[in-house]
Amino acid sequence: MSNTLQKHPFHLVDPSPWPIFASFGALCTTVGGVMFFHGFIGGAELGSCGFLMILYSMFVWWRDIIRESTFEGHHTLLVQLGLRYGMILFIVSEIMFFLAFFWAFFHSSLAPTVEIGAVWPPKGIEVLNPWEVPFLNTIILLSSGAAVTWAHHAILAGNHKETVYGLIVTIVLAILFTALQVLEYIEAPFTIADSVYGSCFFLATGFHGFHVFVGTIFLTVCLGRQLSFHFTKKHHFGFEAAAWYWHFVDVVWLFLFVAIYWWGGA
Repeated sequence: MSNTLQKHPFHLVDPSPWPIFASFGALCTTVGGVMFFHGFIGGAELGSCGFLMILYSMFVWWRDIIRESTFEGHHTLLVQLGLRYGMILFIVSEIMFFLAFFWAFFHSSLAPTVEIGAVWPPKGIEVLNPWEVPFLNTIILLSSGAAVTWAHHAILAGNHKETVYGLIVTIVLAILFTALQVLEYIEAPFTIADSVYGSCFFLATGFHGFHVFVGTIFLTVCLGRQLSFHFTKKHHFGFEAAAWYWHFVDVVWLFLFVAIYWWGGA
């Protein structure tokens, strides 16, 4: 009997088919995408199939992780510490990702070339007013950050209802932010093809919008788990990771608003 007891706090993960399945899905998505952009027959179908494989692997893989942490008790305090380090490193990698867009923007704006009129914004570009929809979206996103903090404190206090309310408010504000961003894109007087300004603007704000979308899904899953009483005062890393991610999205938007919307359009 003593030989079957685990004598360490680490989680030795059981064999899983999902890593290789997800890798194959990523391969199909990449190859299919390349085929599609080069006009090969079947590229779109292969890429779509690979993307569906990735979505399915995300669902079943994370389902297994929830089972391991919530119902099987494998996520000890030491395992949770490792997960926290992993989430921090992931957010650092995301910071580096957005740093590239800011680098491109400032490289082009601080020394505008002759090809764009030697001025910034480039000649012919009518920029958006930062004090209209962008400023409203700033207020909305910062309010959602306050709401997710409210939910976090409610979890720590063991208040189930307030946690649910905080998450609902956060998700509603996130959806409103995304809707306004889409409206702004539709009404924008320039496109991604309009010089380096359009490229930097739509890549930076578009990838931020994608991160908002992912964060909204993240928080919606947390809401479902909270309604199922998965989280406790000392065991809620899934929610904590979502909150960290959401605060990261908030901070990136502040830099986008100040640098691209306000300073870049001045």
